[in-house]
Amino acid sequence: KKAQSYERNKSFPLTTQSANHRAGIVKEDSMERVIFEVPGKPQGKGRPRASVVGGHARMYTPAGTAAYENRIMLCYQQRHAGVRFVPPIILEVNAYFAIPKSYPKKKAALCSQNILRPTCKPDMDNIVKAVADALNGVAYRDDSAIVELRVAKRYGSPERLVVRVSGDLEPEEEVVEGLHHG
Repeated sequence: KKAQSYERNKSFPLTTQSANHRAGIVKEDSMERVIFEVPGKPQGKGRPRASVVGGHARMYTPAGTAAYENRIMLCYQQRHAGVRFVPPIILEVNAYFAIPKSYPKKKAALCSQNILRPTCKPDMDNIVKAVADALNGVAYRDDSAIVELRVAKRYGSPERLVVRVSGDLEPEEEVVEGLHHG
């Protein structure tokens, strides 16, 4: 329908900003940013495992970690398909955990106000590593482009990750080229 109105009135073409807005991209402090959620209990990146195949050691990512990274990637793609960033990139991750049912009411109230914060596993660095690795080749070419991290563990319901990626967008022709060749 918008394409039809564009044809009728070429003096008001569709702008990149309106296309970006439809993709859930917001411009903030001269940088673009996207936000998406990953439902479920936050997980960290598991340690690489080794096995011996034919007398040679082979390193591999544990199946649980690979599945979680795939879920993160799919959540990003569902909300922001085709949106890729170029360096420098800022990655923000908020991990929300359920308040333990065993906590007394007073302690649970302090948790819900974020006065008490989760000190449970997984470690924050492992959560970020899972997110950064999952978005490689999807939100950016490589996680080495991330120059700033903001990470927090909080109590909240439902359990989830809220991820925000900020930076400059890769020009559209490079994104299309990357899909054909990479």
